[in-house]
Amino acid sequence: MMSHAFIVTKEHRRFTEFANAVRKDKTIGICHGPAGVGKTNSARRYANWDILEPYIDEWGPRGDHDAKHYALANRSRTVFYTPEVLCRPKDLMSDIDHWQMKVGICADEHLRSLSTDAASSRQNDVKRLIELLIIDEAERLTPSALELLRDQHDRTHLAIILIGMPGIDERFRHYPQLFSRLGFSHQYRTLGREELLFVLDRHWKRLGKVLDLDDFTDAQAVAAIERITRGNFRLLERLFPQITRVLKINQLDTITDDVVEAAASILVIGN
Repeated sequence: MMSHAFIVTKEHRRFTEFANAVRKDKTIGICHGPAGVGKTNSARRYANWDILEPYIDEWGPRGDHDAKHYALANRSRTVFYTPEVLCRPKDLMSDIDHWQMKVGICADEHLRSLSTDAASSRQNDVKRLIELLIIDEAERLTPSALELLRDQHDRTHLAIILIGMPGIDERFRHYPQLFSRLGFSHQYRTLGREELLFVLDRHWKRLGKVLDLDDFTDAQAVAAIERITRGNFRLLERLFPQITRVLKINQLDTITDDVVEAAASILVIGN
């Protein structure tokens, strides 16, 4: 879960359009991109999972907050799931069934609250209220798990998005039954220059500063950040707490390229 307010980037909007298309067509889609570009954050945001997951984990009535979460579950109708490493197919499907049931119950509670019939009863299968299943770290799925998911899609017409690293779309070519059902493939890209500047402007403001590219010091700092992160959103989010720390320890007020380099030296950054 991110510690700061979610930043809506162009890539997040593209992901939302992709997810809506997969959901509308009731098909299977693949989202792929390098580590740290924001795939997981976008998917969790789309599913409202940062709000729904902890609520569902603490199962049971909680008074005034229930109606809000029931309404959110009904709007979302999406389950976000990350399989464990070496997850057994049977456990995978059991976990997914569990989350579908819980989100479905919440959505059903909202629909029942809108009914004018006081005796309105719960739907026979609340899982059918779930319209989209998003699976992160899809590389962890075994051939048997993929076949089970494909079978569930065929039987229930549940839309599914599989999120993974570059090349995962090529891997799925080896599973003709699954690959023939793929409706969309979406590449999640790194931040472009304009978006990077937009995100940096937000970070400068959080530190009580104003980013001015006409200022040589700010321009140098931005160039250093651009070179170090190469538009990787996660790395950018990891870098700024260290920048804040360097400023505080050294009692500095200005983000310079030296401050950025010092902050980056604390992080473990892969090539």
